[in-house]
Amino acid sequence: MPKVALLNQSGSQVGDIELNDSIFGIEPNNHVMFEAVIMQRASLRQGTHKTKIRSEVAGGGRKPWRQKGTGRARQGSIRSPQWRGGGTVFGPVPRSYSYKLPKKVRRLAIKSALSTKVAEENILVLETLSFEAPKTKDFKGLLKGLSVDSKALIVTADIDENVALSARNIPGVTVVTANGISVLDVLNHDKLIMTKQAVEKVEEVLA
Repeated sequence: MPKVALLNQSGSQVGDIELNDSIFGIEPNNHVMFEAVIMQRASLRQGTHKTKIRSEVAGGGRKPWRQKGTGRARQGSIRSPQWRGGGTVFGPVPRSYSYKLPKKVRRLAIKSALSTKVAEENILVLETLSFEAPKTKDFKGLLKGLSVDSKALIVTADIDENVALSARNIPGVTVVTANGISVLDVLNHDKLIMTKQAVEKVEEVLA
């Protein structure tokens, strides 16, 4: 089983914690992680794009010239697709880009992402994480004590308003709960910082 140091909020080691081998110690499947990231990014698309078809553009109510005898090609409207200012053929319409991968694939993806962080030694486990009041300065001090100077994903067991508000204005730092952890978030941050309770919750859900 992978074993990592258990730290307090000042960055000192207070013990060790063994991680579940079936979640944090598997052989990462890069293709599955790629598919999960593509799925999540597709779900984030707004899909509000829209072009007008020939029935929606203004003008073109009358036939531009008579059907026969002019020597020109027959035309019924100056808003046909071949005309400048005409409607668009097969243009984009508002739609949802979201789709779902099978449950087993999604689970394998998050396990692979977590195992990648462990293999790269980019995971930190805190004994506890709490603040008496929302204060960005305190959170910056926490990151400094942990020697974290890059993008970091903070995972807590449950919603903690003081933690979330303290980290909200720090660029590159994201706070999520154990239930809301995703492959995109894990891979998009250099460091993964989890509380001991969050690790237990993730293991309980994914085991």
